[in-house]
Formats: sequence, structure tokens, C-alpha cells
Amino acid sequence: MPSRAFHRPLLWLGLLFIIALGVFLRSYQIESIPAGLYPDEATNGTDAIHAIETGNYLLFYPNNYGREGLFINLQALALQTFGISIAALKFWSIVFGSLSILGIYLLGVELFHRRSGGLIAAFMLATSFWAINFSRIGFRAIMTSFLLSFAFYFFFRGLRRHRYLDFTISGLLFGLGIHTYIAFRLTPLILILLLPFLMLSYEKFLKRFWKHALVFAAAAFIAAAPMLYHFFVAHPEDFASRSAAVSIFSPEINKGDFWGTLGKTFGLSMAKYNFWGDQNWRHNYPPYPILDPLVGMLFLAGFLYIIWQTITLLGRRIREGDRDTRLVRNAFLLGTFFVMLMPEFLTEEGLPHALRAIGTQVPVFLIAALPALWIVKKAYRSLPSTRFALLSLLTILLAGSAVINITKYFVFFAASPHQHGAFNENYTNMAKYLLSLPEDTHKYVYANAGGTNIDNGLPVTAQSITFLTHGKIKNLEFLNPDTRIVRPAVIILMNYDNGIAERILKRTPGAEIQKIDLHPGFGSDFLSIVIP
Repeated sequence: MPSRAFHRPLLWLGLLFIIALGVFLRSYQIESIPAGLYPDEATNGTDAIHAIETGNYLLFYPNNYGREGLFINLQALALQTFGISIAALKFWSIVFGSLSILGIYLLGVELFHRRSGGLIAAFMLATSFWAINFSRIGFRAIMTSFLLSFAFYFFFRGLRRHRYLDFTISGLLFGLGIHTYIAFRLTPLILILLLPFLMLSYEKFLKRFWKHALVFAAAAFIAAAPMLYHFFVAHPEDFASRSAAVSIFSPEINKGDFWGTLGKTFGLSMAKYNFWGDQNWRHNYPPYPILDPLVGMLFLAGFLYIIWQTITLLGRRIREGDRDTRLVRNAFLLGTFFVMLMPEFLTEEGLPHALRAIGTQVPVFLIAALPALWIVKKAYRSLPSTRFALLSLLTILLAGSAVINITKYFVFFAASPHQHGAFNENYTNMAKYLLSLPEDTHKYVYANAGGTNIDNGLPVTAQSITFLTHGKIKNLEFLNPDTRIVRPAVIILMNYDNGIAERILKRTPGAEIQKIDLHPGFGSDFLSIVIP
């Protein structure tokens, strides 16, 4: 067997390659794939611009059903640094999506005690369509995998090293999670589920670690305190946010059959990994599951194996008093998976829902790494010829998974008209068209595409135009009843209405309707009224 001294440089080179590949896949052609700037992303941008201009950076931004402020404030920093652009707005998504690769590697090494296990999980995450997609969208949810992986890496390292610093860092990262995405509010349940297994696996766990637990709790509370004050003292109405409206606990949602509804939502949530995926083109490539067949097969095998091993280890613990820390590892993986699946199966809207379940990325790819790690262990205990065959098989499997995902995203998904429509590319094209017009042309936009109004007086659907044209255009005005049209002018109806268009044509002699199609063949065209 090759020496460890020979292996270590190769492992570090492998990790660097995986991270570099992940960064590339998350940043390549970021301005054009996905097509368009989705209005929810743009709303983050307009809130960030407002914060920059007023100096009022919020813990919680109430627009668009309410969003935790940390990610938006970071987006504001990127916009200040790089200027207002799609790439700048998505900069932190790329960063956190890429750092999650390092995080899952470190956590995998800590849980499996083998660098190869961490590398395999990192490679799967780096090349996953699911992970690539959300690393290229300006949603705050992308911070979930980053914080989960690093918080629990330091937690498990603290258990191994008995050092307060590890628990301090873990607690700070854990507490910071409440500033990110609504799903992170459930993560204390992971610790509650983990506690009995820690007590079973570590002799005199509470006596040995109670001080470390206090350090962790204090650090978590310090990091979470500003948002806890906001939610429970200053603005308790913000805590529920939109979740109450889609919860299966609501009689309006479950129609009096809670358990039947729960069975349906849980089944759909589980099916998305291997059988029938999220049907929203912003989240997935429908109708396919969110895992490719190769990683999906490994995940299923690992999932079933962990359940069997956990039952076996519990039996040995009860019968023989055997303390095995693999029980803690398995409890963490299964507990994290089901806890972070709750934001999906406890709601009813739009299931399966890959975004609400984004917190399951860490356990999913770690569980999928287990069968692959078994192959590695089997290989190094075998004869050279068998070792070569097994490692070649694993390499082909992982490479095949990467090719499937990368091709699916950058070829088929990128070229699909459904994806262009799902990201409302027509709104982005409207902004590009307005920016291309002469300065002396007066530009008018009728924001009639629907959506909730935010505090700039315009609906969410208008924010793509607002963000992309901010500070870059003259003579742009959103139509209202008091607007006086000044010639020469171009009027864009965001949602074309024939009745409104006819009234404008009658009142403005010489006006004509023009079809604008900046990206032919993708259904992202729109109509404008040109008034000479």
C-alpha cells in the first residue's frame, strides 16, 4: 500500500481541484445562466441599494413576505464594491456555495475519519445540479449548507479535541444561522435528537462536556441575540413570516385531514431525491429527481445502510454496553436529514420543493459518500488487481455523475425555454431594451405584472427593471394615473393589455406597437409602444 506521505499531497491536490471545479461551475457565465434576473432576487437587490443609499441596514427586511437581513446586507457590500450588476448580486451565492464544498469535506473527514470520505462528499456537492443551481441564484438559502457544515465540523472536532475554542466557533456559526434562512430555525432539534446518542456513546458525557455545552450555548446565543430580540420583542409578527400561510397545520391547508396531508407531503418530499423531482424550473430540471441516477443510487444504499447499522449498534449498546461513536455519526446524519426536510413536508405548496429542503444537502451527500467509502476501504484491503478495478469503477461512477449534472445544467437546462420563462427573462430584456434607448427618449413602464407591492411603491415583478436600470438611465418613469407622456417616448406594459394599448394608441397619434425579442426562440419577447 502506498505510504501516507505519498497520499497526503495527492489528497490536498484533489481537494484543491474539487474546490476550483466547484467555483468554476458556480461562476461560469453567471450573467446569462440562468436567464434573467428573477424578481425575488431583484427585490434583494433593491433592498440592498436602499440600505446603501440610506445607511439603514436591517436585521430583517419586511418586503416580499420578509427576509432575514444578513445575506441582503452582504449583497449590499458586493454592490458597493463591484457596482450594480447581476454578477455582483450573485457574488455571495457563489462564495457560500463554494465554501460549502470545503465545509462538507472537513465535516466528512471528521465523521468518517478518512480524508477520502470527505473528498467524495465534496466532489458530489461540487458537481451536483441541485447545488450548482442554487449557488447561481441570489437567494439567502444558499448560506444554509455553508453554516451547517462548518458549525458541525467544529462541533464534532470539539468532541474529539475537548477544546472550548471549537465549541465557541461552532456556537457562533450555529447562532448566526437564524440570520440567514427560515429553515435554519429548526436546527436546535438536531441537537435535541443528538443528545441521547451522545450520552449513549460517550462515557459520562454530561459530566465531561457540560462546560463545553455552556460555551457552545453562550456563543450561539450571542450570535443569535439581535435576531431573537427582533423576533420575540421588537417585531414578533415577523417570526412566522409566510410559513403560516402554507403550513399543513392550518385547517385551510389540511382540510381536516392532517395525517393524510402529512403522508402526502412527506412522500413527495422523499420522492424528489430519486424518483420525481421538484417541478419548478427555478429549482430543478423537471421532471427528473434532484439527484442524478448514480449519486441517487449511492444515497439510497447509504440511507438504508445507516438505518440498519444504527439499529445494530443500538442493540449492541443495550445488550453488551458497547459504546460506539458511529452511533452519534448516524444519528447526526439521519437527524439532520429529517429535521432539515421538515420545512418542506410541513408545508403543502409546490411540493416537491428543492429550495425548502436545501438544508438536507449536507446529510444527503455525506450519506451518499458512505457506500463509495466502503468501496475505497474494500479496494485497499484487496489484491492490486482488484484494488485497481474497484477504484476505477468508483472513478467512472463519480465522473459519470459529474458529466450528467454539468451537461444537464449548462447544456439542456440553459437551452430550455422553460428555464427562460421561469426566471422571467422578459423582465430582464425589458431593462436591457430601456438601457439601449437614446437618453432623450422618455421611457415609461406600466408595472401591471402583479405581485405584492414593496416599500418603493412598485410590485415585486417590477424590481428586475428597477434594479438593473438603477443609476444607469435617464428619463425613466413608472406609469401612474397622473403621468404625463412626453415625446419621444417608449411605453412598456409589463403584462401586455390590449385594452390599455388601444387607449394609448388613440390618445397618441403616430404611435405604433413593436415586438422586441432580444433572445429569439425562448419566449422572452415583449411588446412596446413607440411614440415619435
